Amino acid sequence: MPSRRRRRPWLTAVVLLAAFSLTVGAVVVALDHLSTGPPPVQRCVAELGEQHYSLDPDQAENVALFAGIAAERGLPPRAVTIAIATAMQESRLRNIDYGDRDSLGLFQQRPSQGWGTEEQVMDPVYATNAFYDGLLAVDGYQQMEVTVAAQAVQRSAFPDAYAQHEQMARAFASGLTGQTPAGISCTLAELETDEASLLPLAEEIEEILRRDLPSVVLDAAAEQFLILDATGLGADPADADPAAWAVGQWAVATAYRTGASEVVVDGHRWERGNDAWTAIAPDDEPLPAGHVLVR
Repeated sequence: MPSRRRRRPWLTAVVLLAAFSLTVGAVVVALDHLSTGPPPVQRCVAELGEQHYSLDPDQAENVALFAGIAAERGLPPRAVTIAIATAMQESRLRNIDYGDRDSLGLFQQRPSQGWGTEEQVMDPVYATNAFYDGLLAVDGYQQMEVTVAAQAVQRSAFPDAYAQHEQMARAFASGLTGQTPAGISCTLAELETDEASLLPLAEEIEEILRRDLPSVVLDAAAEQFLILDATGLGADPADADPAAWAVGQWAVATAYRTGASEVVVDGHRWERGNDAWTAIAPDDEPLPAGHVLVR
């Protein structure tokens, strides 16, 4: 009969050691995952009455652009609501480089239909102004239902589709036009930044202000914070709260890009890791009417 092969002791030891190493490695990976946890959920929320509506931070930045351009052009909150609902339906509020036939950008505007060149409709500022130009050409748009006004500009194959986004659009438009104080808040991941220097923040905010709100003045002279002067938006100096709230909530909605960690306006403070505005003491961070503190 054939002889039985003898098990080699050293081979058994190697197999056991490898198995032990794999087990330990799996435990270490699991513990490391538990200790760090999943990445934080970053979102921007608008409140209107009892309802809450959520957008991703990059979507909120585009909504802030719509509101800023509308403010510069003296357009009413209704125009911002229509723009937001339209772009949400057309592109999910993202500047995409594809679409049906030659449709492109935030509003899926078609160069072949006279909206501009491909490069132009992919420029968010150009696309937004082009949409508002089309909206202003619609007689009585402010009295129309949102989906009817949007369809008059877009001429979509799905004319009623814009209606499903109306309430969300109203909530963000109300906050970003200053009609709803403390109506918009973003929960964002904390940043590892050099608090001794505001230069990177100032440069980012200055760049995006030139794009969205060129009438707002940035005072970068302060050593520990920046001041945004919203009075250039045309608000009455004696009642500048809506303008300040519009700019303050714009600063929150764009904080994902600019790196702002705190915004103070009209006795209220937003901080990057929180999901709501909080009231502050009257003598803490006093600001003139129509001004916003950012750092």
